[in-house]
Amino acid sequence: MDRQTLIQAAFAARKQSYSPYSHFAVGAALWCDDGTIVTGCNVENGSYPVSLCAERAAVATAVGMGHRKFLAVAVVAGNRPVTPCGACRQVLSEFGDMAVICAAASDLDTTAEYVLSELLPQSFNLEASR
Repeated sequence: MDRQTLIQAAFAARKQSYSPYSHFAVGAALWCDDGTIVTGCNVENGSYPVSLCAERAAVATAVGMGHRKFLAVAVVAGNRPVTPCGACRQVLSEFGDMAVICAAASDLDTTAEYVLSELLPQSFNLEASR
């Protein structure tokens, strides 16, 4: 995977953000196991709890396209690298451990990289619930 390509895809998705309330645009790009890159952006709503994060938008699109295995996700937002929120971490974990690449929208070379299991140790999953 070319991490710069993934970051650029997330940056492009960020431009489609609908964020009239927070003015905090976020873009995400998933690298699927077959090499496909699927993107998403945050979509806010006046009823804040029903807003959709960029990472979950990307997951929903990817799943709708038939993808179920992700190797990496890139998230681009703000003036510093921002990690996925707790809800997004849990949704991402449903599809396995993956690289998480966070980049600042103001400087795409400013990044932080993690493995999802570092950000969400002991995530809830189907195996744990049995």
